[in-house]
Parts: sequence; structure tokens; C-alpha cells
Amino acid sequence: MKRLLPLLLTAALLAPTAAAAPACPTVSAASALLMEQETGTVLYEQNAHEKLEPASVTKVMTLLLIMEALDSGRITKQDVVTVSPYAAGMGGSQVYLEAGEQMSVHEMLKCIAVSSANDAAVAMAEYLCGSEDAFVSQMNERAAQLGMADTRFSNCTGLPISDHYTSAYDIALMSRQLLFHPDILSYTTIWMDTIRGGAFGLSNTNRLIRHYPGAVGLKTGFTDSALYCLSAAAQRDGMTLIATVMGAPSSDTRFQGARTLLDYGFANYALTTVHPQQALPTVPVLLGENELVQPVPEYDCRLLLPKGHSGQLTTEFSIADNVEAPVEQGQRLGEMTVCLDGQPQAVIPLVAAHPVARLTFPALFSRLVRALLMAD
Repeated sequence: MKRLLPLLLTAALLAPTAAAAPACPTVSAASALLMEQETGTVLYEQNAHEKLEPASVTKVMTLLLIMEALDSGRITKQDVVTVSPYAAGMGGSQVYLEAGEQMSVHEMLKCIAVSSANDAAVAMAEYLCGSEDAFVSQMNERAAQLGMADTRFSNCTGLPISDHYTSAYDIALMSRQLLFHPDILSYTTIWMDTIRGGAFGLSNTNRLIRHYPGAVGLKTGFTDSALYCLSAAAQRDGMTLIATVMGAPSSDTRFQGARTLLDYGFANYALTTVHPQQALPTVPVLLGENELVQPVPEYDCRLLLPKGHSGQLTTEFSIADNVEAPVEQGQRLGEMTVCLDGQPQAVIPLVAAHPVARLTFPALFSRLVRALLMAD
């Protein structure tokens, strides 16, 4: 059996305001979208599901698969990649890798993230999967897992090829996932760097990194057929926004479109952390060394809200009447539902703050004896 314990939270961070609703931005591009990264909330969209060529913004997925391989321990940054003749023959943006040349995963990542190097992207695809085709199959599998229903990849570079498309919404989905690997920012925020011991310079194709406060990435793209594309991410005041622009008529237009979207998001929205203002009730532990265990939220609840919103936040707790030992730290004991103006916004698991071991037989016997003596 569970009990519901309503707890009213003040909305001090949500002071009322008389400001008018913010005007929607205008972006001169075939499609565009603005997403808050932590919650995945879409704040603006324009033809967001139109299937278009992404050009080198394709490499967001390439980088995601590389980062997942690194974070899982499959590869390390110190691994040495040998460049194949096929990879060395890639056209478009490149760092002029030669067949047989060897370069670390770390330097390959710099080449892809900073200079959008097609040759480095293919070299890494072959290193991870044996061939670009096999890697592209993994790209499409990962896209399906992320819910990228508007997407089909045919290569790992974004060079023009048939049956290769995505949407502004899907670019935001894979960009959001890439940002869950924070080490990628050590590459996507590089403005200028070198490889080959300083002999070859790299310059970031995303000029927002230099000129937009808080910009942290992620990827530009251009071909004659795709026109100018961009996945731009920026961080301010603990919030990360992703602006995607596809099919812009010029480089200036895509960057201005991203600035407009990011400015709109930062000016009008904020993440608010919801903290209960009183301790949650303890849960009795049957046959435990400790008689009670304290439930706590498994993680902070952060809601994305319009700045100046005057709504009321409330929480409801559904907590077990008791639990039997042993209890593991982090064991689920209930859940907390956060509501805004009575509408559910998030459900946060409540878990045991500490472990509780089961009573041994001698300890149980001793407890029973004490209980009998007290009863007398």
C-alpha cells in the first residue's frame, strides 16, 4: 500500500510579470528548430520534419558513435589509426591524410570536429567497423534508437550521395545525445589548433565558437545541393540550447539564424530546479538492522519554464508503507510527481538514501527479548 502526501512548493523563482508573450523568431532557411538539451523541449520549429540533405552536419552522428566507443572503453584516444587508400581519397573538406599515414584517435577527433575532415571521418569509420558501409549501418541503427524517423544516412561524411537525408528535428535529437558526452566539448570548442606536430593548422568552420558568448559547438555543413546547414549549441546559466538550421542561402544567414534562435531561447526560458521544502517521510524497514530508511529523489527535477511565469509548482509523493530488509542504497521506494498549475510535468523516482542490512538471527532474538521486557 502507498500513501499520497501533497507538498506545496513556493514559486519564488517564478515571479509574476506583465511582460507580453515573446515574439517568435524568424529564420531565413528551409527549416530550423530550437531545442533545450537537458529536457529535449522544442522551443521553436519551422518545417522541422522536412527531409533535407544535411551536408557535413551528418558528422554529428559520426562523432556520437566515436564518443560512445570511447566512453564504453572499446577504443581509447591513444589508439593509432592507419589511413586506408579509400579514406585518403575522400574529397571536400579534408586534412590531406595519406594512405598508410598513422594518427591517434585524439587527433582524428580534432580533424573531424574542428575542420570537418571527410578523410578523418572515413578513417575512423573503418577503424571502428572495418568499412564505411558497416559504420553507416550503425549510424542508421543508432538513428532509429534515438527516434530519428526523418533520417537515412548513406555515408559518414555528408558528401553528396543519393538517399541521404535528415531533418532539423532529427539533427537536434542526435546533437542532444552527443552533448551527453561532455568530453566532446574539448574538441567542438577549439577555435584553432594543429596536427602533425604543429605542421598542419586547423581552423574551426563554426565561427560562433569565436563570436557567440557561450557557444560550445557543434557542426557546420555545406554542399551546392544542401546549401548552408548548422547545428549550433550554446550554454548559459546552466542551460544548453541547440539551434539547427538547414538549407540557408548563405553562410552568414545560417549563423544569423542560429544566433536569433539562441538569443530567443536564452532571453525567454530558464531551467528551474525543484527542491522539496521538507524532508520526505521515512519508510519502516521490516527485519532490518535500522528500523527506518530515508527516501530521496534519485536525481534533481529541473523544469524548463518561461521566464516570468507565475504558475504554482506542487509535488505529490507516492511512497511504500514499508520495505523488507535487506535494502540496497538506491533501491526504489516510491516516486515524486511534479505538477505545474495542477498538470504533471515530471515523475522522479524516490530511492533509499542508504543501505539497510537484514537482522541476523542473534540480533533478531535480542530485539524480541528487549521488546518483551519493555512490554512487561
